[in-house]
Amino acid sequence: MAETPERKVIAPTAAETSPDNPWPLQLLSQKLKAHIEKAPPAWVEAQVIELNQRANVSYLTLRDIDAEVSLSVTIWGSVLSRLEAPLERGSRVVAQLKPDFWLKTGRLSMQGQDIRPVGLGDLLARIEQLRQALAAEGLFDARRKKPLPLLPHRIGLITGRNSDAMKDVVRNASLRWPAVEFEIREVAVQGVNAVTAVIGALAELDADPRVDLIVIARGGGSLEDLLPFSHESLVRAVSAAQTPVVSAIGHEADRPLLDEVADLRASTPTDAAKRIVPDVGEELRRVDQARTQLNRRIHDLLDRETERLAYLRSRPVLANPAMMLSTKYDDVSALTGRARTAVRTQVGRHADQLTHLQAQVRALSPQKTLDRGYAVVQLEDSSIVRLPEQVHTGSPLRIRVAGGTFTATASSGEKPSGAIETLERTDTTAKESA
Repeated sequence: MAETPERKVIAPTAAETSPDNPWPLQLLSQKLKAHIEKAPPAWVEAQVIELNQRANVSYLTLRDIDAEVSLSVTIWGSVLSRLEAPLERGSRVVAQLKPDFWLKTGRLSMQGQDIRPVGLGDLLARIEQLRQALAAEGLFDARRKKPLPLLPHRIGLITGRNSDAMKDVVRNASLRWPAVEFEIREVAVQGVNAVTAVIGALAELDADPRVDLIVIARGGGSLEDLLPFSHESLVRAVSAAQTPVVSAIGHEADRPLLDEVADLRASTPTDAAKRIVPDVGEELRRVDQARTQLNRRIHDLLDRETERLAYLRSRPVLANPAMMLSTKYDDVSALTGRARTAVRTQVGRHADQLTHLQAQVRALSPQKTLDRGYAVVQLEDSSIVRLPEQVHTGSPLRIRVAGGTFTATASSGEKPSGAIETLERTDTTAKESA
């Protein structure tokens, strides 16, 4: 009896397979299909970049709004028939996708179970919501705005490749100020790469110390085309830039958020060129006006000072400077004469007083009394005889008269007549006066 070959035991998991015990390809495909079918459907937002309709099925290519990522989607005609308007290439949509694995060929595809266009109202509502959130953070505060340089030497320009906006800015700015220089970065200004490209160019120009001002310009467009300029990442990048930024998107109906955060908003690229550099012709006219006013004021000042000098020179003290010295000389001479007169008067008055006093002194002196015939009698001890009792008979006496002195001897001590008393009184008066 023939032996039956042993039956292989299939590995329960992929990790347990080996070269000696592999899985059949069918088993791997079945397990992949079972795993993928467990994934729930997901809603995504994207942009339709390709649309191929065939009978009852359509093939779409969706691309991410902010990144270079795309995905093929298969959608049945019954799903598209529910839309109010036909789906077009470039439309922004939200779609419910579920992965599907085709077992026979091993192909993975995405099945669109539902799809809805994102209307302008929805986009505007999202932008307005983001506007309020960023405003609450203070990103749009006027105090954060940086002043533009009066005369930028080099201007950084971020714009589309070979765009009319670039030509408008460069041409009008150069006409106004021919010496201005530009550092141009031509990047995508719409589509999925616009945000990344503009932020990269902004960072490069902001890091260049030669760039005094940055202009982000685009020549208008639809709301969908301008969505990158309301992207939160771009708004925050402009807010963080150290170099002043000018927004020149050229869309008056719906202002992108870039206009709110920029240090200056220009209505169009041409308007930006007029506002970032002065007009050389106008500045030259202002210089001429300032020079004319300065010359006029200088001439007026010189005329006033000339008149003032003429007036000062006409004054007597400047017309004849010696007059001031003559006047002072006369004043000094008059004062000198008055001083000498006063001195002589005082000397004469005091001399008269001195003569009068000398006469009084002489009239009252003992010598004058002697000159009138009186005498002074002294005893031997030089004491003056005032009373008769002081003199005894035979006492030597010394007698002073006007012409001199002589001696005598007392012959009697009797009191004589009143002559002696008169002499005594006179002598006493003379001594007191002396």
